[in-house]
Amino acid sequence: MGLKDVVYCLDPVLWSKEALGFSPDPWQADLLRSPERRVLLNCCRQSGKSTTAAILCLHTALYRPGSLILMVSPSLRQSLELFRKLSDFADQLEPSPARSEDNKLSAVFENKSRVVALPGHESTIRGYSAPSLVIEDEASRCEDSIYTAIRPMLAVSSGRLILMSTPHGCRGHFYKEWLEGSGWKRVSITADQVSRISSEFLDQERASLGDWMFRQEYFGEFVQSEDQYFSNETIEMMFNTTAKPLWEESL
Repeated sequence: MGLKDVVYCLDPVLWSKEALGFSPDPWQADLLRSPERRVLLNCCRQSGKSTTAAILCLHTALYRPGSLILMVSPSLRQSLELFRKLSDFADQLEPSPARSEDNKLSAVFENKSRVVALPGHESTIRGYSAPSLVIEDEASRCEDSIYTAIRPMLAVSSGRLILMSTPHGCRGHFYKEWLEGSGWKRVSITADQVSRISSEFLDQERASLGDWMFRQEYFGEFVQSEDQYFSNETIEMMFNTTAKPLWEESL
């Protein structure tokens, strides 16, 4: 490993700029340099979270020999989109890193690192162990059973887990971890913080999508469904175990 590779290994942001020609936004640079093992990305559409994840996965694969990187999404098509971003970045490198295996679902690099794209089914997840990095894309739309299958994999490897998504109502593991989970680095990026998204476009989106969907997709709000008859607070009050009954049953 030459001196430049040592520098690139230590600074993925510099590597991203010089080797990939990609200049990250400040929040993207912070994530690429972050040592945190658990990260929640509540980032709006077109904020660049998928691009950042692909760069982080490729950097891990190249500079941590023997790594296993898993890309998980609700569907195989979505996982393949993220994997394609990584492959495109790998092809941009000079020279492009040699791969002993390279197909639409996975890649194995000469340093024995593997990147695998998986659909969001519990049965496809459980066959893997000790990953260095797991990306759960569209986490708010992944089944909770997938999340519970992922976490034990990291027990030995102390690998990184990144959940990234826009909200999808007030339910599921992404919502729960964002609201009350411990040990997470939380990153929230709203559409008005992304210079590439114009205010005119956002006005059109609000008019087209409606307030409920717009607030979720572009401002990262966990909002209750518009057709929900009872509020979440009302439902929670129904399960108050400290309330006394109005009358006692006679024995």
